Amino acid sequence: MTAVGGLFPATTMPDRGWWRALWPDPDGTLRALSITAEMTVLDLCCGDGWFTAPLARLTGGKVYALDLDPAMLAAARAEVATAGATVRGWLAGDARDIAKLLHKKIDCALIANTFHGVPDQTGLVRAVARILNPDGRLAVVNWHTRPREETPVLGRPRGPHTQVRMTPDQTSAVVEPAGFVFDRVIELPPYHYGALFRLRSSSAS
Repeated sequence: MTAVGGLFPATTMPDRGWWRALWPDPDGTLRALSITAEMTVLDLCCGDGWFTAPLARLTGGKVYALDLDPAMLAAARAEVATAGATVRGWLAGDARDIAKLLHKKIDCALIANTFHGVPDQTGLVRAVARILNPDGRLAVVNWHTRPREETPVLGRPRGPHTQVRMTPDQTSAVVEPAGFVFDRVIELPPYHYGALFRLRSSSAS
């Protein structure tokens, strides 16, 4: 969720009031994405932990959180601690190196509000495929392709630039070549959708 070293253009971290207005029920969002208590989950590009803390509560701490920016990881740690939760591991580094950073298989990877700014989207998803269990899942939360002027938060146009927003079909087009099968799209009002994928069985080899 952070913009560091030019790796994720048009992607910045909003303040807490912004998150609260846009995502007032992060727990409900996770349930809508079919993330369950039994899963071990990676919060990829976790930012300041807005979804990390509810993930940790939901799964009983079966969460790994990765971000490129140490300051964001520190903020996420504080958010999780405030929630009275724990995670299994904090990972600092490039998301594309996830297979080198996480040596455990997981059930689900979540990437929220960031995918539009990833330079090599298929490459990133291919790296994620290597750390998933054979029946693993990927959830990508994206802004709908409405003009930025039509997605205000707290009275101001917010979200990524219009030209970098992705439709569900565009998301599928870059995810499926990395070894995934499209499952379904979940609407996440007011401005987002969740594109859900499952790992193609042959991609685990």
